Amino acid sequence: MGLLSSSVSITRYKVDGEIQDHLIETIMEGLNKNSITEIDNEPIEKTAGWASFDNPYLPDFETSSCVIGDHFVFSLRIDKKNIPAKIIKKYYTLEMAKKLTESGREHLSRNEKKEIKEHVINVLSLRIPATPNIYDIIWNYEESSLWFLSNQKAANEELETLFSKSFRLKLFRLFPYTMAEFNTGLTDKDRDILSTISPTKFMD
Repeated sequence: MGLLSSSVSITRYKVDGEIQDHLIETIMEGLNKNSITEIDNEPIEKTAGWASFDNPYLPDFETSSCVIGDHFVFSLRIDKKNIPAKIIKKYYTLEMAKKLTESGREHLSRNEKKEIKEHVINVLSLRIPATPNIYDIIWNYEESSLWFLSNQKAANEELETLFSKSFRLKLFRLFPYTMAEFNTGLTDKDRDILSTISPTKFMD
């Protein structure tokens, strides 16, 4: 989801940890090392990586600055190939018939069927381009806060994994419980009470 869209969904995070030296250089290095790679001509179903905010389809951080004031602004791009099940079934059936004709048999083993299906998916993956999904990120390093413009579970999980890999920092999602947990004004008694809280159902 894009930052400039008419409506957005946002997941708020607290960034745990600090970058000791050369802040901008270290972050740019992490972005470059883990930038998105194209898989259109590869037998790969999905990939995820960083992309520049202003040109996510040409993720070149050398020519595109991600620093805006006190913030780092960039994007997470997840490319995925969606091969319709009916297309897989069609070519799988054709390959099965071909194999049976060549072997002169009436039936194939389970392993042979599995190999044929995997082969069909790999071949189709080379033909079908990946669909890119772009999710913008606003990271305020000084305040240890990050906004991720998505609430999708899979996208959030990709962000958390890639962020840790790229910057050696951990992300904690902020919702009422974690926001209370990070409240430095809580006493030990308050934290004990907080640990016993369970969700309340407002509707049957």
